[in-house]
Amino acid sequence: MKIKPRLLLATLAGLCPLLAAPAAHAAWTLNLTPGVDQVSRDIYGLHMLAFWWCVAIAVVVFGVMIYSMARFRHSRGVVADTGLTHNTRVEIIWTTIPVLILISMAVPAARVLVETTDASGSQMDIRVTGYQWRWTYEYVGTGVKFVSSLDRMSDAARQLGSTIDPYSVPHYLLNVDHPLVVPAGVKIRVLVTGGDVIHSWWVPDFGIKKDAIPGYVNEAWFDVDPDKLGTYRGQCAELCGRDHGFMPVVVKVVSKADFATWLKQQQEAEKTQPPTAATSTSASAAAPAAALAAPSG
Repeated sequence: MKIKPRLLLATLAGLCPLLAAPAAHAAWTLNLTPGVDQVSRDIYGLHMLAFWWCVAIAVVVFGVMIYSMARFRHSRGVVADTGLTHNTRVEIIWTTIPVLILISMAVPAARVLVETTDASGSQMDIRVTGYQWRWTYEYVGTGVKFVSSLDRMSDAARQLGSTIDPYSVPHYLLNVDHPLVVPAGVKIRVLVTGGDVIHSWWVPDFGIKKDAIPGYVNEAWFDVDPDKLGTYRGQCAELCGRDHGFMPVVVKVVSKADFATWLKQQQEAEKTQPPTAATSTSASAAAPAAALAAPSG
């Protein structure tokens, strides 16, 4: 078949924009990530356990199918075997094996499920409240809280008619103006609720996804490994309205020493604020200041 030059040129012209397109913000992976605390690693272990069981079952089932089709095909004059029909021994075997597989998966799954709900011994409590479309973080016992919203650069770039290239914005739609700051090596309990509609506080690296339901308080916890300092990002995982995609979660994990320094600075800033700038109970009027209780241990 002869290819017309015009058709070839049109095809190449269409591919050029794709080749020149900027790279994605995050690298593509083919698997889940283990996370940065024990709970997230245990959840990852459950995922891998189920995955390898699926691989083993697929190898056995498709192996038997392929072997049967090749070895006992009609072209070789093979007559269909009726010995498996209503065979009590075979039925017991193919019932017992799946039951054992399910038990081997259910036992560790139940253990991890109990672990994710055991917030006893927590050293810091943080109340997380979802609003359209921002998060309010309140450190229980201190009487202070701050609002965490989509950062201004991402908010400007997302507007219709904006001339800002989203690829030029660092962590586009995954950055906030005031991230949640927590110390590593401290067990932190989060009390998640909603202030207007249902939201969902989701941080994949912590293995946490809790619905924020108005009138209810859901509990979760995390304890980031001391050597896993850094910034971890998530999003609202509930369809909470038209701006649902612009409600990121950003948690900055620092060392205990850096956290103590940061805490002191926040406490001093809180004291210097005029009375009129005090934090309101409303998310829209809450001041972006934070003060945390120092972790024990």
